[in-house]
Amino acid sequence: MIAISDAEFSQVNDLATSSLLRYLRGHGWSPFRDYGRGQLWVLDAPGESGEPYEVMVPLDRGPRDYADRVADLVETLSVVEARRPADVLREMALPSADWQFLRLTPPGPSGTAPLVELVPALAGLRDLMTSAAAAVAAPEPQPVQPANKPQLVKDHVASVRLDQTRVGSYVVAVHTPLPEPPAQAFLFDHGSRAEPFARRVTRGLYAALICAREAADLTLQYDELADFSRFTPGGLSANLCEALVKIGGEEGPGFSLDFTWSADLPVEQATERIRLTTSQLAALDAGAKDLRARLGHTDMTLLGSVVRLHRELPYGPGAVTIAGYFDDRDGRRARRVRMSLDERDYGKAAEAHRRGDEVIVRGDVTAQSGVAGMENIVSFTVRHVSE
Repeated sequence: MIAISDAEFSQVNDLATSSLLRYLRGHGWSPFRDYGRGQLWVLDAPGESGEPYEVMVPLDRGPRDYADRVADLVETLSVVEARRPADVLREMALPSADWQFLRLTPPGPSGTAPLVELVPALAGLRDLMTSAAAAVAAPEPQPVQPANKPQLVKDHVASVRLDQTRVGSYVVAVHTPLPEPPAQAFLFDHGSRAEPFARRVTRGLYAALICAREAADLTLQYDELADFSRFTPGGLSANLCEALVKIGGEEGPGFSLDFTWSADLPVEQATERIRLTTSQLAALDAGAKDLRARLGHTDMTLLGSVVRLHRELPYGPGAVTIAGYFDDRDGRRARRVRMSLDERDYGKAAEAHRRGDEVIVRGDVTAQSGVAGMENIVSFTVRHVSE
């Protein structure tokens, strides 16, 4: 057993009882007996037929030996988990959160990863969190998510934190903080609590990963690309597939994701590890390309300048050509896009052309005889040069 250091001992007195109980619940411990000022918690020893592990949890911070009792608890947990007391203590102090553990298996010594593989994997992890949040925030399923995300999605991704790596080939630990729960009247009563957005995103991510794995398996089983759009209501999108492919890297060995849910908002259903192999990632890559080719041209945003105006009469609707690019897609490749506008938007386009202002158009993209066009225009905005 590694004894807790003096510096660490000075921190244990600051740990609230709720932090101790949250940590134990989140790591599979269960309350066994209540002694008033303390509780006995137990954990079955996996693969062992002996007695379960036991820890005594102090519930009253009044006695002078509160810090000693917490120190004993931390030292016992460090033995059970084969971790340093400092790591256990630091995690106990973290706020309520859902955790995901990305397990990579790169070549080389265990616990290390090549920089050229880890950086894209972390970028893919960010994109994965973004696609999951966008799927929950969207009013309806989106097989291809627009590049511009609402502020709610951006704020959620900004709240996601990377933690210290774990024991394994190379395990990236991620946690998403949840809002603190209301004070509980009873230690064993979790009550009913509405799911915050952060939890709905994590739960949606898990469901989307199940869908992604099933779509890939169907593709491999029948040696024919499955219709990935069938899984869009479950959270699957081209964006999510592309994020998973980015995490796996080019011809990488695959990876797995584990989920651990905050004990403050328990999830009753068992959460299995999601593994994705090289073959499954190749199927997801093909599925993402297919979704973009078939369904990736709706609700797109064009930014550019008006280069041509035409209408038969001095009033009414007319045709406009805009030179610009779509969001951040296609590397911002320059395009000329034709569209028909009603009288009001045509007037705005003409004024923008006269002043040299930029225009922003949202609608669906079409292609006829190799010429790009837009229809179902939902907004036409002028951005003045001074802006």
